[in-house]
Amino acid sequence: MSGSRKALRTVEYIVCIFLVLLSIIPFWIMIVNSTRSTTEIQQHAVSLIPSGYLMNNVKILLGKSFNPMVGFMNSLIMSGGATLCAVYFSTMTAYGLVVYRWKARQAYFTAVMAVMMIPGQITMIGFYQMLYRLHLTNRLSMLILPAIASPAMIFFMRQYMIPALSLEIVQSARIDGAGEFRIFNTIALPIMKPALATQAIFSFVSQWNRLFEPLVLLTDKKKYTMPIMVSLLRGDIYKTEYGSVYMGLTLTVLPLLVVYFLLSKYIIAGVALGSVKG
Repeated sequence: MSGSRKALRTVEYIVCIFLVLLSIIPFWIMIVNSTRSTTEIQQHAVSLIPSGYLMNNVKILLGKSFNPMVGFMNSLIMSGGATLCAVYFSTMTAYGLVVYRWKARQAYFTAVMAVMMIPGQITMIGFYQMLYRLHLTNRLSMLILPAIASPAMIFFMRQYMIPALSLEIVQSARIDGAGEFRIFNTIALPIMKPALATQAIFSFVSQWNRLFEPLVLLTDKKKYTMPIMVSLLRGDIYKTEYGSVYMGLTLTVLPLLVVYFLLSKYIIAGVALGSVKG
């Protein structure tokens, strides 16, 4: 039995190592390509050994009106604001669906789920026309405020809150004289930390990678986000510098990795909590 367990554990380690390498290799290839020239990339698309064209790619990147600081700040403002709005107000909506008893609760939840079936591209034309008539284009706030309505996040928070939040605790807080907002902020939100961290990561990544909506609403170069700037790097009709494109992609991915490493411990804590409850 001990021999079979060791063999099984060895197989598990091999599979885990393979999956880790499979996850890391695309990022490593992207970083390596940011140090290579366009000719090297075209001749040998895949290489695991860095080259010596890093500074040359940086010069080409900055020479294409690419301002990484402006792109970082705009993307950070848009992604951070949209993530905070989506996570907080979606959790508040889920709290109302779980804690309060009202006649149209199930119908409201069904309507929220029905909205999930509608692609965002369908409503983008009407949304743009409304903002254009109100002279609200070229504003990052118009990319942040719509994130308040996030049906998928409401569904996730509701499903997580049903077994995690005890209604007896809410009733006890009310008896002690606590207001509804205080109960939500001091009792419900701390209980939802693992779910909040998980959705914050997913929301931040999706918001950071948004290209279609910012490309439609933003025409001022000072308001461009990182994905827009990277997409414009391939707009040269004479020659596309793939090394600089990979450099821009690398700069775009770095904040996502930082956010993940900062919040990943909450996801692990949530998984451990669920296993203990089970």
